[in-house]
Amino acid sequence: MHAADITTILVELALIMVLARAAGWVFVRIGLPAVVGEICAGILLGPSLLGPEFSEFLFPLDTRPFLTLLAQIGLILFMFVVGLELDVSLIKGRGKVAVSVSLASIVLPFSLGLGLASFLQDQNILNDFWPFALFVGAAMSVTAFPVLARILTDRNMHRTETGGLALACAATDDVLAWTLLAVVIGIAGGGGDHASWVVALAIPFALFALLVIRPQLNRLTKAYEVAGRLTPGILSVVLVGLLLFAATTEYLGVHFIFGAFLLGAIMPHERAAAMRHEILVRLEQISVLLLLPVFFLVSGLNVNLRGLSSENLVQLAAILAVAIGGKYVGAYVGARLSGVPHWQANSLGILMNTRGLTELVILNVGRELGLLGDTLFTMLVVMAVVTTIMTGPLLHFAYPARRVARDIAEAERAALGDQATTRALVVSAPGEDSAVALDVAIAMIRSELNPEVVVAALEPQQSAKLEVGSGLTDELAKMTASMERLETLVRRGQAHGVPVRILNHPSADVTADVVELATVLRPQALVVAADNPGAEAVAAVVDCVTVTIAPGAPAPADRTWVTVTWTPDSDGDAAVVLATRVATCFGARLRVEAGREHRRFEPMIEALAGRGVTMADGSEIGDALRVGIAAGDEQVLVRAEVDAEPTDWSEVDVGTVPAEAAP
Repeated sequence: MHAADITTILVELALIMVLARAAGWVFVRIGLPAVVGEICAGILLGPSLLGPEFSEFLFPLDTRPFLTLLAQIGLILFMFVVGLELDVSLIKGRGKVAVSVSLASIVLPFSLGLGLASFLQDQNILNDFWPFALFVGAAMSVTAFPVLARILTDRNMHRTETGGLALACAATDDVLAWTLLAVVIGIAGGGGDHASWVVALAIPFALFALLVIRPQLNRLTKAYEVAGRLTPGILSVVLVGLLLFAATTEYLGVHFIFGAFLLGAIMPHERAAAMRHEILVRLEQISVLLLLPVFFLVSGLNVNLRGLSSENLVQLAAILAVAIGGKYVGAYVGARLSGVPHWQANSLGILMNTRGLTELVILNVGRELGLLGDTLFTMLVVMAVVTTIMTGPLLHFAYPARRVARDIAEAERAALGDQATTRALVVSAPGEDSAVALDVAIAMIRSELNPEVVVAALEPQQSAKLEVGSGLTDELAKMTASMERLETLVRRGQAHGVPVRILNHPSADVTADVVELATVLRPQALVVAADNPGAEAVAAVVDCVTVTIAPGAPAPADRTWVTVTWTPDSDGDAAVVLATRVATCFGARLRVEAGREHRRFEPMIEALAGRGVTMADGSEIGDALRVGIAAGDEQVLVRAEVDAEPTDWSEVDVGTVPAEAAP
C-alpha cells in the first residue's frame, strides 16, 4: 500500500468518526437511539445524498477493501457483545409467554416474507427462488435485542412486567432468529465449497462449545477474582477465542458472525458481572468509536435512495407492510394467546418491531452472499431504519411515562409481598451503608405486628451509557457491588428479628422513583439521611413518623445512652417515643431533657420509668445518640405524622428488649 493510500484511509476514518458521533448526538437529543443516527450518517456519506461521483471521491474504490476489512472486524466484536448481553435468565418465569410471542413473531413475518419474495421476483439476482425467498423471510423476522434493551432502559421499562416480558421475548427471538438465519445461509450455499458440511459439522461444533468449552470458560471468572481486574491475559484469551470461533463458523459455511455470537452467549454469567462489564468497556473503546461507524459507512456506500424508481417505492411499501404488520400481529396474537392483556400485548408488538443494527448485519450478510442486489438492499435498509425510529414515539403513546412509573412501583410492592403489617422505609443514598438509619428503623417497628424494613437503595443510571450492548451490563456490575454492601443490612435485621428487604436497581431519576415508591408503600415510618437530595420530596408525600439522620450520627447499637430533647407538641412526643424505643432495643439508658418547662414533663418521665425504661441521670458522660426535633447538635430529627393523636404515656409502645439482650 502506498503512503498516499494510508493517508487517505486515515483521513477517511477521522471523517467517519466525527460524522458518526455528531449524528448519534443529534438523534439522542431528539429521543432516538444513537445507533440510528450513525446508520443514517453512513447512508448520507454514500451516493444517496452526495451522489456516486462525490462519494467515490471521498472514499476511493481502492481504499474500500481496507474499510470493509475493518468493518468486518467491528462486526465480529459487535456480534460477540450481542451474545454477551444475551441472558437466558431473563426468560425465567416467563418461558411460556416468551416462546409464544417469539415463535408467532417469527413464523408470521417469515411466512409473509416468503410470499413477499414472489412479489419481489424482479429483485432476485439468483436463478434459484428458494434461497432468495428464505432470506427475505428471515430478514422480515428479526428483532434487535440490543436496541430494544436500550429503549427499555432509557425509559426504565426494564423494571416493569411489560419490559421484562419484552426482554424475555427478544432474548428468545434472538436465539431463534440467528438459528433460522444460519439454516438459511447453509441452504443458500453460504459456505461455497464447504456448504455440504453445514448440517454435518456446524451443529456438533455448537454442541462442543456448549458442553465442553463453556465449562472451561469458568476459569476466566476465577482468574478475574484472583486478579481483581481484567488482566491483559484474560482479555487475550477472550479475543483469541473470539477469532477462532469466528474463523471456525466461517469455514463451516455459516458465516463468522455466528461464531462471534456463540462465544459471547457461552461466556460465564454466574459471579461474572464485573468481568463481563470490563470486557464490554474495553471492546467499546475501539468498536463503537471506530469499527462500527466504518461498518455503517460500508453499508451506506451500497445504499442509493436516488436509484429507487416509482415501482421500487411500491415494493418498499410492501416490504414495510409485511415487516411491520407481520411482526406486530405475530407478537400481539402470541401474547394474547398466552393471556397477556391487550395494552401489554400492544406494547410488545411495538417493541418487537425494533430491528436496528441487527437487521443491518443480516442484510450485509445477504448482500455478501449474493442473495440481495443493491436496489433490494437499499429498500431493506430503509425498512430497518423506519422500524427502529418508529418504536420510541409509538411506545410513548402505547405506554406513557406515568404508566411506567406506576407499574414500577406496583412491581416493587408486589415483589415485597403483603405479609408485613407494619413497614418502615429507609431511603439510602448511593454508597451509603445506612447502618444507623436501619438501626433506628428497626427500633421504631420491631415490637409491632409483622414488622418489615424496606431499604430503597437506588443507583443513579449512567447518562452516558455504553452504545454497543443493551446498557444493562454496567448497571448489573454496580448492582452486584451494591448488593454485597447492602447484604450486611439484611443480616443486621435478622439479628434483631426484623425482615429487611432491599430494593436496589438503576434509576434515571432517583428522587422521583423513591417518591413514587413511598406513595405506593405508604410506610408507617420513614428514615432518610439529612444530606439525601430527595429527603424533603419523599417526606412530603408520606403521612407517617419521619426521621432524618444527620451526617456522622453514631450507630445506636454502639451507644450506652440516648438523650432526647422534648417539646410539648406532637413532634416532641414522637421524638421521645423514638428515643425510648432505640434505648430499649439496644439496651441503652435514656435521658430526656425539656426544651422548655411544661406541666406534662414530669408525668411523662414518671410514666416511662414506671414502664421499665432505664433512665439516665445528669451525671452521664460519653458520646450519646442525640434525638430531637430541631437542627443543631441533634443527630436524629423526628417529625410526627400529620394530626397525630395525643400521646398516652401509660399506654404508648416503648419497644421491647431483643431476646438475645434479655436477662
